[in-house]
Amino acid sequence: MATEADAVSIDHPLLVEGVLQRRRYQIELATAARAGHTLVCLPTGLGKTTVSLLVTADRLAEAGGTALFLAPTKPLVQQHADFYREALSVPDDEIVVFTGDVSPDDRGDLWESARIVIATPQVIENDLVGNRISLRDVTHLTFDECHRATGDYSYVYIAERYHADAADPLVTGMSASPGGDLEEIEIVCENLGIDNVEVMTEDDADVDEYTHDTDVRWEQIELPDELLAIRDALNEVIADRLEKLKSIGVSDTTDPDLSQRQLNAMRGELKRMMDAGNSDGYTGMSTHAEVMKLRRAVELVETQSVESLRRYFERQRNAARSSGASKASQRLVAEPKVREAMRKAEAFDDLHPKFSKTRLLLAETLGVNGGDRAIVFTESRDTAEALVEFLEASVDVERFVGQGDKEGSDGMSQTEQQETLDAFRAGEFEVLVSTSVAEEGLDVPEVDLVLFYEPVPTAIRSIQRKGRTGRQASGRVVVLMAEDTRDEAFFWISRRREKQMRQELRDLKAATGDLEAEIADEDQANLDAFEEPDGETGNATDHEDAGSEAADAEVAGSGDVDRGGADPDDAASPDADGQPGLTDFAAETTADEATADAIGDGIDDDGVVATAGVADADDVVEVVIDQRELDAGIAKDLSTRSGIRTRLETLAVGDYVLSDRVAVERKSAADFVDSLLDGDRSVFEQVGELSRAYARPVIVIEGGDLYTQRNVNPNAIRGAIASLAVDFGLSVLRTDDEADTTELFETIARREQETRDREVSVHGEKTTKTLAEQQEYVVSAIADIGPVTARSLLEHFGTVEAVMTAREDDLREVDGVGTVTAERIREVVGSDYAGSGRGSDTGSDTDTGSGSE
Repeated sequence: MATEADAVSIDHPLLVEGVLQRRRYQIELATAARAGHTLVCLPTGLGKTTVSLLVTADRLAEAGGTALFLAPTKPLVQQHADFYREALSVPDDEIVVFTGDVSPDDRGDLWESARIVIATPQVIENDLVGNRISLRDVTHLTFDECHRATGDYSYVYIAERYHADAADPLVTGMSASPGGDLEEIEIVCENLGIDNVEVMTEDDADVDEYTHDTDVRWEQIELPDELLAIRDALNEVIADRLEKLKSIGVSDTTDPDLSQRQLNAMRGELKRMMDAGNSDGYTGMSTHAEVMKLRRAVELVETQSVESLRRYFERQRNAARSSGASKASQRLVAEPKVREAMRKAEAFDDLHPKFSKTRLLLAETLGVNGGDRAIVFTESRDTAEALVEFLEASVDVERFVGQGDKEGSDGMSQTEQQETLDAFRAGEFEVLVSTSVAEEGLDVPEVDLVLFYEPVPTAIRSIQRKGRTGRQASGRVVVLMAEDTRDEAFFWISRRREKQMRQELRDLKAATGDLEAEIADEDQANLDAFEEPDGETGNATDHEDAGSEAADAEVAGSGDVDRGGADPDDAASPDADGQPGLTDFAAETTADEATADAIGDGIDDDGVVATAGVADADDVVEVVIDQRELDAGIAKDLSTRSGIRTRLETLAVGDYVLSDRVAVERKSAADFVDSLLDGDRSVFEQVGELSRAYARPVIVIEGGDLYTQRNVNPNAIRGAIASLAVDFGLSVLRTDDEADTTELFETIARREQETRDREVSVHGEKTTKTLAEQQEYVVSAIADIGPVTARSLLEHFGTVEAVMTAREDDLREVDGVGTVTAERIREVVGSDYAGSGRGSDTGSDTDTGSGSE
């Protein structure tokens, strides 16, 4: 029980009186987090968000500026926003939410007026790459569920930009389960720029009084003969396919019960064979795809439900009938033993035995033991929906699933998710059946039972799930395991890893000083890596970028799983005969320290961030990037470079615009070959449009394995390249990888804009050929609405003049034109001319549901 002293509310000028009760451990953690960049480790449900809010309140009161809070999902963002509005005496309209549901243009305006922004990281990443926002005045940045800060997750890029751009940065990372070992935790700290670690566990006296015992038990489920027969039929096919892989030397077993690690090793070997031009690699990769699909089917019949298996088979049949279907899908549904398994699944008129066990456990918890609420977690959306249908006759039950549509499922919108959680908190129903979307951080009400429909093989997810109970009263966790199936393996893996993680947290608490010292040593080592032994700055070409090794990732099967310079020297000028000198083509050097000191705050008159080393906005080299290129690392890399300003647009042609005459179509080697064979739009159609719009069109083919793709004759690929160069007038350039491509783009952009003094134009410098193209060009230039909407407007109104004079209400009647676009068109057409300027910052991005367009 909490002490009387702890029941006193926290007194602070920015806190609403009586909302936050004083908890000693939260005060201690917040005090530490105010002093430096800190990782806060605290068990689920004990108020990590409160710790961050206390730090935010202090920073806003003392340092001013803006606070930014990042959370990985939309429901989490909304939950934190509600809590901040309730607990802080800050006007609600100064606490804003940034998700893909808010249009990019609106986000730019909201950012300027906000004191606190609570956002998904992907949105902030896009806005940083597109230079719609600046982190300069952010005085506190919180990374919720910060264990995600690995690899190329958006947190890593945002942290790098924050430490580089902010005038007075402070980082707080929060997680109940920061990593499986000290090395993983150290990586998270390094990626977020954290140098202080604070850990509280259930063993701490201040925490223990707010926690209760959780009883964990597992229930073994015996599979009926009918399900075993379906599984055995599928396993026979897997064994046959593994025999084929063994015959070409990539498998040493035909046992269907092989591990994911073995399958990953096979795939790696097949990829090496393909790279070497060995035709066995291509057939083997197709066979490997079959094995993966079959293993998913086995997993469904063993651990999920027959209904899930039936839906999976139906998706495979539809995929096999679709245009461009893979040979693996076609062979799968044509295989006699698979068809036999399909028939048996259709004929099975019972449910998986886990269903009846689930109902029994719920009746025991809610009926016999007088409980109020329970959560059932499952990996499969199909299973979640089938469980709800099965349980609704005996209990009040609702589903809770993700937003992304799946075939056979509509998903749930953010509003529906919020309404469901609100109803659950209010006691309007007893049982929530959820996929993984409710595992991480969501403020799900205290429940009496957490039921794992199947074990999960990761400690982090297991801890997150179990954290839904035992916070205010004793709770119970039950894990269902189908005997002699993958369930048992996952259970023991999870149990071992969870035990290991809890011990690591205890060790971390005992060794925080050592870990902080290691982080400090690593930071110094990184700094030293850029200096020569005598202290002088080394040549940049002598240092390789430090790459991060990807963790072994479990391959998700197909199905329904609910799962970031200086001016050129005189020597770089053209030679006397007017031809460019060699140094014209070299990347420009960055400004020296003396120049950088004279830069000032690096913000231009429009509030757009000019990166370090740029004297004023006119000297910035700009690169316009198509929003669909955000999946590549090039945009993020360019946005962090000195003297480069990136801008996101929905480009009509090309992927990158480097000047008014140079635009680039970028393709990986695999994409290039695909576009020659069976792409939706052939590469010739794409470059044809590019060459009509730009005087110096470029195609970049990225990757060193161009002639080993899809078993295509190398001469056919050479013929296509020759046609692009000779018939279409394109410069065809090859690069090794994304890093090489980035260097090339910077070199071209600097040469065009600095040496040649050219500007950037997303419409190019060439006049379009036809009258219709010219009309589309004029209309598409209005507020950057793009070619598709331009054609819709012209088809609706008939002439450019009619589009220009149309009323806002009439504009909204056109397909693809919403309120925001209609207002923007009228503003551009009807406003007085106020002078010209460079570097407009409009555009869109790939956030889900962005705006009304």
